Amino acid sequence: MALEASCPRCPLPVKEGDGGFACGRHGRIVPLWRPRAAAYDAFAELIGRSAEVPTYLPWPMSPGWTIADFGCVGHPDGPATATVTTTVGTSDLDGPVEVTVVSEDPGVGLGARCAGSQHLDPGEQVGVGPPAVRVRAGGRSVPLWSVDIEEDPDAEDDLLTRSVFAGEAEGRWLWLVLRPASAALLLHDEWLLADITGFGPEALEMPFGGPRPEW
Repeated sequence: MALEASCPRCPLPVKEGDGGFACGRHGRIVPLWRPRAAAYDAFAELIGRSAEVPTYLPWPMSPGWTIADFGCVGHPDGPATATVTTTVGTSDLDGPVEVTVVSEDPGVGLGARCAGSQHLDPGEQVGVGPPAVRVRAGGRSVPLWSVDIEEDPDAEDDLLTRSVFAGEAEGRWLWLVLRPASAALLLHDEWLLADITGFGPEALEMPFGGPRPEW
C-alpha cells in the first residue's frame, strides 16, 4: 500500500484498532490517505480510492512545476469525502511557490488544516460580496472568496505566508491555499483546475517530486 493513514485535521500520528482509526487530538476519525513521497504508484492508488470526489490540479502545469503531495479522506472500504493536491514551482516575482487544492464535503476539515485554520469549514465569508477570483473547475466557472483565517494556535507558520480562497464546486467546498501570500497574483481570471481522475495515459507524463508541504 503506497498511501498511509493520518489525521485529516492535524499532523499527529493515528492508531488503527477496533475497526477504525483514532487521533490523539481528535479521537475517532476518517483517515487521510497520503504518501510518504509523491510518486506515480501512490498517485494511481489515490485515483482508485477517490473516484467519487474530483482531484484537482492547476492545468496545464507550468514548466518546472511538480506534484509534491496528494491524498484523499475516506474509510478503507468506503467512499472518499475529500481530496488534496499540492504542486510546487517558482515564479519570477515570488521565487518558490506552493499551491494546494482541496475538494471536500462539509465538515471534513482537510482544507482548514491546509489553510492553517482552527475551523472545519471556510465560514460565512464565502458568498458575501463579490468574489476575489474565479477559476474554472469541473467545466464551469467557480467564484472563490478570500478567507480570513483565525489561526490554529498550534500552527507553525505565519498568516502572512499564505493566501486562502474558498468557494463551492459541485456541492463541495473548494479551497485554494497559496504560499507565499503574494503568489495569489498568479490567479488570473478563469485559472483552470483540471480533474485528474479522468486523465488516463496523460497521468504517466505528470512530474512528481519537490519539497513536501508543511501542512
